[in-house]
Amino acid sequence: MSQKTIYHNGKIATNSTPYFAEAMTVENGKVLAAGTSSNLLQTPEAGTKLVDLGGRTVIPGLNDSHMHVIRGGLHYNLELRWDGVPSLADAMRMLKEQVLRTPAPQWVRVVGGWTEFQFAERRLPTLEEINKVAPDTPVFVLHLYDRAMLNAAALRAVGYTKDTPDPPGGEIQRDKRGAPTGMLIAQPNASILYSTLAKGPVLGFEDQLISTRHFMRELNRLGITSVIDAGGGFQNYPDDYKVIQDLHKRGQMTLRVAFNLYPQRPKHELEDFSKWTSSASLYQGDHTMRLNGAGENLVFSAADFEDFLQPRPDLVNALETELESVVRLLAEKRWPFRLHATYNESIERFLNVFEKVDRDIPFNGLHWFFDHAETISDRNIARTVALGGGVAVQHRMAFQGEYFVKRYGAEAAKRTPPVRRMLEMGAHVGAGTQALSREVGSRGITVNNVQPGPIDTDLNPASGDWAVPQKAATALDRYGHVDEIAAMVAFVAGPESSYITGANLTVDGGMNA
Repeated sequence: MSQKTIYHNGKIATNSTPYFAEAMTVENGKVLAAGTSSNLLQTPEAGTKLVDLGGRTVIPGLNDSHMHVIRGGLHYNLELRWDGVPSLADAMRMLKEQVLRTPAPQWVRVVGGWTEFQFAERRLPTLEEINKVAPDTPVFVLHLYDRAMLNAAALRAVGYTKDTPDPPGGEIQRDKRGAPTGMLIAQPNASILYSTLAKGPVLGFEDQLISTRHFMRELNRLGITSVIDAGGGFQNYPDDYKVIQDLHKRGQMTLRVAFNLYPQRPKHELEDFSKWTSSASLYQGDHTMRLNGAGENLVFSAADFEDFLQPRPDLVNALETELESVVRLLAEKRWPFRLHATYNESIERFLNVFEKVDRDIPFNGLHWFFDHAETISDRNIARTVALGGGVAVQHRMAFQGEYFVKRYGAEAAKRTPPVRRMLEMGAHVGAGTQALSREVGSRGITVNNVQPGPIDTDLNPASGDWAVPQKAATALDRYGHVDEIAAMVAFVAGPESSYITGANLTVDGGMNA
């Protein structure tokens, strides 16, 4: 028998009118009622749990519309995270410490979530620096989708030698003697990066369960309570879903997960989707985990890799034929789908296919959307809207914006991605902080981001070995204090800042001045 819970004495955002309520009643994960504390507490049923919020604010959990939580969870405990680390010196110190505690034969892996532009030094680590801190333990450092750096131990582990050929769309950088240096470069196909990472040792099943639970808890800490898993390379269905399915059976999910299926075999995509649409039921599962449709890859010939350091890739002539066969099947089976699409030139060709299929098998309410769509034009936004589609926008420009500006110019970057035009033209859009500030602004809710510079903490002490270059990079020639960051947070959370929303507020002592 389920238990009702009444949360009272709080400020609960309702996403409706009135904008806030004092209390709410919840049962089986659903809100049954919202109102004043006095009303909901009048006659609670026997066995109802009462939770006093103590005046705290409660907001709906966040949904991430594009994540790889199923694949990422399998390896999360193997990774060293550089998210938000203020200097390369700190990053290298963390790497050295991770090397010391990593048992053989495991690797140290730094996989995504960082850019050299976050570092005070404004540069990447060198292979020499990585080899110095890790002479014997394999290290794999992934930089966005454009390159990976392997130390000598990792090169030995994967077996790359002067006789190893470059894969299609990728380069194994070599020295004058032809020996691999440790730098792998996507040109722009990122398969060389993923396939190399996949050569590393994996955790055992029980450890993968623990790793996935840690990953979900970290997302919970950031306010995320549900995600749409976009599939991914080297994520085979159903074999690589056993961990998440086991957690689901055990009742240990702390995220609601809707997952899409992503084919793994080039030239066999139609075969895979034919099998899945026949053997699996759309939306099978429950409110905690369910099958959500197809994508984000539908056919390998449609992969327009988002590496702004490289020229835009020209997609092959076989694209239309291969994509049409898959989309036609999905439309017939009424399976929702999503498609990775970076460039407007790619989107133009994708929409040609969608419109052709729609003429024979009307989409007519079939859910579908593009992922990313950084350079989509107004014309193609209108075509997307006409077909009932949408766009899930991610924050890739936060990591690759400098590269985009260098290749395409600052003017083009101003509308990349064109979120405001999408909204103005009636597109369904999923987005982050800026869009959220517009969505909830009419309710008196403000959304801002505070970005600190070098702050005197245990992780990055002002008396540390690497403090001198960080101080020199600031206009004030000093580290910041925790109370200075706290004061800014208190200000933007208080009534004095009620007209500030959608802002990125940098508190860095003039480092970026």
